[in-house]
Amino acid sequence: MLEPLFWILFVIVGYTYFGYAFILFLMVHVKRIFSKKKVETVLSPGQYPDVCLFVTAYNETGFIERKIKNTFDLNYPKEKMQYIWVTDGSDDGSPEKLREYPQLEVFHQEERRGKMHAMNRGMQFVKTPIVIFSDCNTMLAKNTVLSIVSEFINNPKVGCVAGEKRIFGDQEEDAATAGESTYWRFESWVKKMDSELNSAVGAAGELFAIRRELFEEVEEDTLLDDFIISLRIAMKGYKISYVPEAYATETASASVQEEMKRKKRIAAGGIQALVRLMPLLNPFRYGLLTFQYISHKVLRWTIAPVALFLLPVVNLLILLFGRLHHLPVFFVLFFVLQVFMFLMALVGYFFERRKTSLKIWFVPYYFTSMNYAAIAGCLRYLKGKQSVKWEKAKRA
Repeated sequence: MLEPLFWILFVIVGYTYFGYAFILFLMVHVKRIFSKKKVETVLSPGQYPDVCLFVTAYNETGFIERKIKNTFDLNYPKEKMQYIWVTDGSDDGSPEKLREYPQLEVFHQEERRGKMHAMNRGMQFVKTPIVIFSDCNTMLAKNTVLSIVSEFINNPKVGCVAGEKRIFGDQEEDAATAGESTYWRFESWVKKMDSELNSAVGAAGELFAIRRELFEEVEEDTLLDDFIISLRIAMKGYKISYVPEAYATETASASVQEEMKRKKRIAAGGIQALVRLMPLLNPFRYGLLTFQYISHKVLRWTIAPVALFLLPVVNLLILLFGRLHHLPVFFVLFFVLQVFMFLMALVGYFFERRKTSLKIWFVPYYFTSMNYAAIAGCLRYLKGKQSVKWEKAKRA
């Protein structure tokens, strides 16, 4: 039974991390052959719709001045912008600092009840048809609002726009920066392909936008607010459009250990989302979106990380208990490859604090750590130990 188990694990890992991206690439290129180029509507400044920039913040005094300067530098008419900040639970002077800027609408309450509660509470004050959500520690590209508005105007079926997340780092990068930036470049490419084929599968909280009319209050204990909000809009028949021109930049986590905190929370939130978005697993109702959701998210959050760590164990058992002279050479070579990759991850662990331009040492370490974090996050959620009040990962 070892060989059938090996091939099941091999297919799960291969499809989740490589196969889906390749199939997506082929499907998008086939679609391009039969698709007509769309004519985009170009608006004059007087035709721009009103937009709300919505930020939830908890004890972010270290980022507030940079964020506000970045906000006011965005290329969009100031008279068309509403600026909302919700600072529930902040006790570091954030609300007082924000109130120094009369352009901002600041809504603060002493009790901290989590980000989703803050978003639900703040949305009642939004007066514009388009809402852009952004984190305090992320800086937006100058034309971000224009790019987002253009996407909504040119396609009435777009209910949510997902911006791109970019990681800022030095040329000589540490493990967290090298791993995270490499991951997000690949993830951005997959999101772009998803969006072009049908719809992106969720949005990142650093930067995403929705049509105000499509927002519905979300359960306050929700861990992945961005993911739940965006996919529930997609389940209504609207598209999540991925727009790389609208991007948010932030520094990487201070270390791989800090990044693992985030990944554990995300994995716990992924299991919670899997339960709350259960109808989305029905392909007869949601068709292509179900295929994308399972391939891009569900497998990554559930069985693929487990399969990744089980695969070398099963491979070793085949080598130990199989008849070696009858074994295909593939089993030997593939086991050597796995050992080599895990050794590279180990080297990355020992050299984590050193800066180097050789990212090859750190990508396997980051990849291995994040899959371990996915398993830990799932277990944390199942044990009921993931709080809705997240502990922020320290940034570089």
